[in-house]
Amino acid sequence: MDNSRSLTHSEGYIHEKSTTSSPSTSIMTSPSRWRTREDNPHYTEYERLLSKGWIPNRKVDNSDAQYATFRDNIPKLFALVISYLCLSHLYRIFVIPKQLPVKQPHQPLHRIYFFFVAGIAIITALHGTSMLKILTIISISYWIGRTAAGTMWNPIASWTFNLAILFLNEWYDGYKFGTLFGHGFDWMDEYRGIQPRWHILFNFVMLRLVSFNMDYYWQNKKSRDEYEKDDRLGGPISDKDRITVPCFASDYNYINFLAYVLYPPLYLCGPIITFNDFISQVRYPSHKVTKRFVITYAIRLAAVILVMELTLHYLYVVAISKKKAWDGDTPLELSMIGYFNLVIIWMKLLIPWRFFRLWGLADGIFTEENMVRCMSNNFSAQRFWKSWHRTFNRWTVRYIFIPLGGSKYMAYNMWVVFTFVALWHDIELKLLAWGWLICLFLMPELIASSLFSFKKFGKKPYYRVVCGIGAVGNILMMMIANLVGFCVGVDGMMDMLKQIFGTANGLLFLVTVSICLFIAVQIMFEIRESEKRRGDPKWKM
Repeated sequence: MDNSRSLTHSEGYIHEKSTTSSPSTSIMTSPSRWRTREDNPHYTEYERLLSKGWIPNRKVDNSDAQYATFRDNIPKLFALVISYLCLSHLYRIFVIPKQLPVKQPHQPLHRIYFFFVAGIAIITALHGTSMLKILTIISISYWIGRTAAGTMWNPIASWTFNLAILFLNEWYDGYKFGTLFGHGFDWMDEYRGIQPRWHILFNFVMLRLVSFNMDYYWQNKKSRDEYEKDDRLGGPISDKDRITVPCFASDYNYINFLAYVLYPPLYLCGPIITFNDFISQVRYPSHKVTKRFVITYAIRLAAVILVMELTLHYLYVVAISKKKAWDGDTPLELSMIGYFNLVIIWMKLLIPWRFFRLWGLADGIFTEENMVRCMSNNFSAQRFWKSWHRTFNRWTVRYIFIPLGGSKYMAYNMWVVFTFVALWHDIELKLLAWGWLICLFLMPELIASSLFSFKKFGKKPYYRVVCGIGAVGNILMMMIANLVGFCVGVDGMMDMLKQIFGTANGLLFLVTVSICLFIAVQIMFEIRESEKRRGDPKWKM
């Protein structure tokens, strides 16, 4: 038998591709179909975005700049965490005096001094001389809050200043000493630290600045002594108390403020904790932080990092999306590119947040989990945002949503909330489109929930079916919004929609997917019911 063969060189090995018509031969030499293949016709379009991987004969898609920064620096971060935790625990053993829990307003919070010094040292190493810019900005914000105190000028001036800083940081690219003070100061711009672009990380600092000023504002409106429970004699009853009950008036000082804003484990990207909660945990340590909990959490983090590595080595969807290498792909293939992009987004956010949360837990500071549910286990747009970046969601509820009137005016103030969320992420048109699409897609669910409530129709035999159909629509709309904001942009999404709605195969695919999603939603309903029966608070999310 005469066989013709083509040889393709890829990542240090020769792939032999048989063009024989023999069924037995083609079955024996057919490569695996569960991974992105090097003989894909689009492979050459995105190949240069791939890097050498640690799995034999596989490249890795490390083209997402945000996750690549974290992934490439894991060894350095691990060394920093170990060094910090050793010093922190030694400080507690040998420096902090053995005494009863700190319950009185003027008792010193000794750990604060370690947090303060460690925070200054770490931002200096990270940002070099730019730490002077950071200290100047946060000190001005502190001065605004302390000066305005309990007057309306506090929230007005605090929000105006911090929103302006977000725009100015971006506009002036973090500022330059030479530009600000003349060329005689150009030498200061040369010492930029490990992470020169300090303003990229300042978004999280901004949340802490607003938290301190607003918590101080509410403390002046209703002090700790005006609450019914005298928790000078004991700790807070619940985690909610840590947030809503003000600290002692003397706790709102500059050292505590700096220690909170620059707290090393949460400085880079959170999770987000309010000032009241932070000081409360320093004064009354959380009982949730146990050795077993921390060790279990570390094992879970290692497992999800491994899953992410396998995904990046076998599915090159990020590189495909960046190059828009999908011409001629079927609607199914396009949808899989979009879906797995969303899965990778979920994991690329989950992993850093869990890493820094673990660091904080090992240091005795409890923060909430940011990703409460897997992204594939959501059917409600409202509940999705409660379980995606949960600490940020709680921050927006406390400092924006409730002050604007809460759920009473939800149809209106959600536009303010998601406009802020979009601009906070980055000042880009596609993110504004993402935020407004979310609001637009939330409207049908809000209207349907009020008109077709469980209280009115829950016992009807068709209620669950109708809810399932609505949930399918929610899932499809959430996927569209997130693909626009974080994956393929408006143009890429339009290309995908044309392929799906503009062809007979695309429409057939859409119907098939909707049926599959409907079945999946029914399973999600059962999961929620089981959570409700055992009292798991996640069932509300």
